[in-house]
Amino acid sequence: MPSSAPGMPGAPPTPHEPVIAVRDLCFAYGEEPVLDHVDLTVERGEFLAVLGPNGGGKTTLLKLLLGLLAPRSGSVTLFGGAPRAALPRIGYVPQYSTARLDFPVTVLDVVLMGLAGTRRGLLGRHWSRDAASIGRAREALDQVGLSGMEKRMVGELSGGQRQRAVVARALMAQPELLLLDEPTASIDPQGSFCFFEFLGTLRGPHTLVVVSHDLSIATSTFSNVAFVNRTLVHSRGAGLTPDMLTMLYGHHEKTCPMGAFISSVSGLFPVLPRMDELKTSAPATPPVSTDVSNAPTSPAAKDA
Repeated sequence: MPSSAPGMPGAPPTPHEPVIAVRDLCFAYGEEPVLDHVDLTVERGEFLAVLGPNGGGKTTLLKLLLGLLAPRSGSVTLFGGAPRAALPRIGYVPQYSTARLDFPVTVLDVVLMGLAGTRRGLLGRHWSRDAASIGRAREALDQVGLSGMEKRMVGELSGGQRQRAVVARALMAQPELLLLDEPTASIDPQGSFCFFEFLGTLRGPHTLVVVSHDLSIATSTFSNVAFVNRTLVHSRGAGLTPDMLTMLYGHHEKTCPMGAFISSVSGLFPVLPRMDELKTSAPATPPVSTDVSNAPTSPAAKDA
């Protein structure tokens, strides 16, 4: 039996094949440019934080990775192929802040919804409550630290627990790549830090890309950090440098209050150790959240 073609769902991993390859990507809404000559490579098993202000292009980049938008020029490939062909290999975790907390659904039901796209019956796509599916859901809940909570109502969970349940739902399809859009939007700073530390435990079997405007997550266990504000700066294993912060906030003299802020903030985020070094280092202290949602964006940049 012939093997699957490279880049297709079910294909065996190709050595050194990047999970994500973005090349000279440009995108605009009408005549307004949003992303300009963006390049990005994400290797298997990496944990990438995509940071930047609201309106800088982060969400647009995520939609391009999901195949919901098409580049104006340049290319986006996932697992060596088109994004839409790779969807069965992707788990997506959206923002959860707009969910109805009074909706009568259990944690188990939320997780089982992760099978909805993998099965098709007479009434369309569905998920099953058979013993195998429930067992698999319980394994996913155990993986995210929610073991024994399957019968609780979602509205009874804390913000961090709800997000872990949504991650468990995404894990049900056994994805190779997890894309998370502002996953801590409804979680307090302390809970956000713990949530990103938890995500770091998923790295290895899964490649993770997290989109956020919260600079404080740069102190978590990410392997790489990318900054998007119309253009993209990608740092492997590095923290926030003054150059990166300047890209987010613009150029300011050191005597300017904003210039002093950039200098002080860059000192809070030193060069990050690589994942193999983290095993021997002491746990980081939860930082004070540094929100860049209102930072100035590039001219004409408008995020969806």
